[in-house]
Amino acid sequence: MNVIMISPGYPAEMALFARGLAATGASVIGVGDQPQSSVPQAAREALAHYEHVGSLAAGDAVLATVRELARQVRIDRVECLWEPYMLLAARLRDELGLPGLTVTQTFPFRDKELMKQLLGAAGLRTPGHESTDTVAGVWAAAERLGFPLIVKPIAGAGAADTYRAGSAADLDAILPMLRHVPHVIVEEFVDGEEFTYDTICAGGRVLFENVCWYRPRPLLTKLHEWISPVTVALRTLDAPDLQVGRALGAAAVKALGFRDGFTHMEWYRKADGEAVFGEIGARPPGGRMVDVMNYATDADLFRAWAEAITQGRISRPIERHYNAAVIFKRAEGAGRIIRHEGLDHLLAEYGEHVVAVDLLPVGAPRRDWRASIIGDGMVIVRHRELSKTLEMTERFAAELHLHAA
Repeated sequence: MNVIMISPGYPAEMALFARGLAATGASVIGVGDQPQSSVPQAAREALAHYEHVGSLAAGDAVLATVRELARQVRIDRVECLWEPYMLLAARLRDELGLPGLTVTQTFPFRDKELMKQLLGAAGLRTPGHESTDTVAGVWAAAERLGFPLIVKPIAGAGAADTYRAGSAADLDAILPMLRHVPHVIVEEFVDGEEFTYDTICAGGRVLFENVCWYRPRPLLTKLHEWISPVTVALRTLDAPDLQVGRALGAAAVKALGFRDGFTHMEWYRKADGEAVFGEIGARPPGGRMVDVMNYATDADLFRAWAEAITQGRISRPIERHYNAAVIFKRAEGAGRIIRHEGLDHLLAEYGEHVVAVDLLPVGAPRRDWRASIIGDGMVIVRHRELSKTLEMTERFAAELHLHAA
């Protein structure tokens, strides 16, 4: 099978999906705007061929390049796991008559307003919402929906450019920060805990499912630099309080007609137990979550995804052995990392349960915490008991410090 993979080297985890494809026996043809020398080694080793294009945003030029490729070799699939170019991949599928999401099917995964309209029509609980491309439209939506509310890009990913307004004064302060966003969605703020529902599907069947718990919810971690964001992949999916979310997630995947590959959905559980849809992407989660799921299952979900899309199955049963959690750290201060504090004593206490440590080294410039999900590094822990896992996340969040100057 010959598979075109759009942007096989960026973001960094795309190289692991390219490797997964090659491990199934597929010939992976990379199409990207990185020079070949800049493509990570893991991706280069997985590629049978790499086509360097000037810009992936130049859709017509990319289409011409892929047409020429298709004259030289049979193309069986086109895959893209990076949000900005999912529509490009769909356009290539439409042009070449290949399986996978069409342009029409992809639009609801990129347009949050259309997404919620379709799911609402299917009877699924979504927040109250309106889309607009004007400041006046935002104010009109706020008047109809009431406060608190959320304002975010209609085609965004994650919590980028997402703001909570608790009052008219808050909204007035937020609007200047959204001037660069051409089209926004204004929606009801749902007060509750936030979870994910992640799947790998083949032929419309869910072959693997996962639920992660955000602690605290991403909107809060975006507002406060001092918070160490935590994501926990839960071991026990049949816990009673997760069933409403799993049912909501499975129904959302079905309602949007998704068939093959990864999905990543976010949902809220209110205090009364109601599950409310957040949003869904036809892609894997970012923020190292696939790594966390791998540690929870002792599996290779990069390869499992590749098997699902190329063979319609996952070759080995995937079992959930652990709760696994990633703790992202943000350095204190500005400039370059000058020291780490607290790691040694935490490793002495919890070392057997710490499966990954990836912190910026001393001397490295710290990252912009607003622009980077992973902050200045991360620690991944795991344990069969949820209480012990949460204890470790709280200790690493409170006692591990990175200092910059």
